[in-house]
Amino acid sequence: MSNRHVLVLLSALMLLGSCTRNLLPGRKPVVTVPMPEAVRAANVDFRFLAAKGKAQFGDQSGNINVRIRKDSVIWISASLIGIEGGRIYITRDSVQVLDKLHKEYYSGDFAYLSQRLNVPVNFDVIQALLLGNYLAPLTASVQPTVTTEGPVQRVNYEQAGSLVQQLINLEGGRIQQLQVQTPANQNKLTVEYSDFRALERNPQQFAHNTLVQVQQGQTAPTTVTLTYRSVDVDKERLQFPFSVPKGYARKK
Repeated sequence: MSNRHVLVLLSALMLLGSCTRNLLPGRKPVVTVPMPEAVRAANVDFRFLAAKGKAQFGDQSGNINVRIRKDSVIWISASLIGIEGGRIYITRDSVQVLDKLHKEYYSGDFAYLSQRLNVPVNFDVIQALLLGNYLAPLTASVQPTVTTEGPVQRVNYEQAGSLVQQLINLEGGRIQQLQVQTPANQNKLTVEYSDFRALERNPQQFAHNTLVQVQQGQTAPTTVTLTYRSVDVDKERLQFPFSVPKGYARKK
């Protein structure tokens, strides 16, 4: 399935996961590792989150509508020129994608999605990257190195051949940069969070701008920008509608 089948947003999610491939333990179950006491990151806490904005991918752009039920459901709709072209529904163990432009859909687990996209991902990684939350190691045996440099805390750890670095702004406790490098293939992912604003129903700061840059080997870097114009938490109990219209072909 090509990038165009799921519009700009799925391309962004593919890039978000592309340099975390060595961090994911294949088909083994994912266990959430608690944040070490030394790490000063303040994750956004909520039950329901709704965000609207724009995704810019190269010379393409589209409007996005993101809804999250914490640790449970991620729902994303992408549209071009006011017409919805794709919808994504992600739970902890399943992924469903609806391509309205080509009347196709697919449904499977994360192993299936990883195989289709050649990009291993899981629910916790996608949720953390969308929210700008602390990205913990997948196993408690990996202990981060934590150092403080003025107003910034640097958290580093190595896992499965990848080097992970997170920069935390100590004033607000928010991640301002995430970097993942895989020296073996020279892949590099950099995510920068900016334009932090306090949420209406939550004193925490939320990054309204996310810049994702991916360097794969010696190829030119690819950039995706997510810009949110509105972010609401716990304003209402959200719905996550997803259904496949009659006549759509299932991708295998």
